[in-house]
Amino acid sequence: MQTVSELLSKLNDTDKNIIENKLVDIGSSAVPELVNQLQVVRGIKRGVVAMTLIRIGSPSVEYLKKAAQNNKDFEWVAEYLISEINCKKAA
Repeated sequence: MQTVSELLSKLNDTDKNIIENKLVDIGSSAVPELVNQLQVVRGIKRGVVAMTLIRIGSPSVEYLKKAAQNNKDFEWVAEYLISEINCKKAA
């Protein structure tokens, strides 16, 4: 099985959906690394990581909250993703 970093390193416009699906398939065990990556990657990688966390859902919330406490510049991103996850759960 490929790691989060390996999958993200292969990311380009043509395969972003494939990579996102593979990351989602890894599931909650990928969440810590995805949250770490979300704080440093930019562009298409950041979008794919954010969508993956939303799709994984509830397991992402704890790690997003912890990251927001440790990184105030990341707080708004974490709050936004948590609100998206919570709306998804309510639907």
